[in-house]
Amino acid sequence: MTWAEFWIIILRVVLTFGLLLVLTIVNVWLERKVVADMQSRIGPNRAGPYGILQTVADGLKLFFKESVTPRKVELGMYVLAPFLAVVPAFLIFMMVPWGAPFMIGDQEVALQGADLNVGLLFILAMSSMAVYAVVLAGWSSGSKYPLIGGVRATAQAISYEAAMGLAMVAVVMFSATQGDGGTLSLAEIVERQSGTWGDIIPAFEPVARFIPRWNIFPQIVAFLIFLIAIVAETNRAPFDLVEAEQELVGGFHTEYSGMRFAMFFLAEYVNIFSMSAIAATLFLGGWNGPTFEGSVPAIISGILPTVYFLLKTYAIVFLFFWIRATLPRLRYDQLMSLGWKRLIPGALGWLILSTFVIAFRQFGVPWG
Repeated sequence: MTWAEFWIIILRVVLTFGLLLVLTIVNVWLERKVVADMQSRIGPNRAGPYGILQTVADGLKLFFKESVTPRKVELGMYVLAPFLAVVPAFLIFMMVPWGAPFMIGDQEVALQGADLNVGLLFILAMSSMAVYAVVLAGWSSGSKYPLIGGVRATAQAISYEAAMGLAMVAVVMFSATQGDGGTLSLAEIVERQSGTWGDIIPAFEPVARFIPRWNIFPQIVAFLIFLIAIVAETNRAPFDLVEAEQELVGGFHTEYSGMRFAMFFLAEYVNIFSMSAIAATLFLGGWNGPTFEGSVPAIISGILPTVYFLLKTYAIVFLFFWIRATLPRLRYDQLMSLGWKRLIPGALGWLILSTFVIAFRQFGVPWG
């Protein structure tokens, strides 16, 4: 590895973390404004223009606030849990390509923290690691309400991670037919969604040439299953039973305060953006879109892919906010029933159907 390659890797990592931190600050403010507007309220309007600095003010308050440690905690696990929440949340976003690659001299720079050939497996592993944070926080607090929240989180994660993984498998199988074999690299999956359906379906070319080659069109059922699963995975309403105020006081983080609580809060919003970015990458073409190269300045055509990525991601982030503002919280038995009796069978059925259709397209009817 040359020094140039080393510094490019450092630059990619710093840019990815910087983008995620800035957008997380914006997302907290944006949710407060969107939910307030839907509920006929004003929302943050004091700190900074339009209240944009309210998130910064809250972060500073929590940073300087005393972190109280209850007497009966398991201290090692109690302190470790917030870090187990934040670190996987950041590492998940490292796999997501958030712009088109560009050249610096003769070196290509990918706008992605790291492009692993097993990127989707890494994402599933990190999302599983995040569950340990909630479980350990609940158990180590030495209180019954956080413990119940931790137990709920375990059962909820097992249920909805299975559906989320099956939805991903359907996309991976379909992407394998759009290129040279299967891939788990998110950058490669984005590349295979470039162009329009008119490029590969000549019979429907007059209409299909206006339809982008996104995976959401052939995999709409997988997208809906994935969307429900990521809302449940991030413990967001109406699936936020692990932190239900009415019955568990505050859930798994009841005994946390100060900066430790802020880390859980940060991890939640990082996960919302990261999962929305993954959904945009797998189903909505990622950063793909018209760049108008040659008809607009080069700097504009270079920035447009990142703009497309952010627009698609924020369309899904907005759904998170909309769902929170409108849907009531489920009962716990309803939550588990939806996961085991609806989503997992539905995801399995769609995967089997996708397998038959893909096999028929690739190999024809085996008995014909």
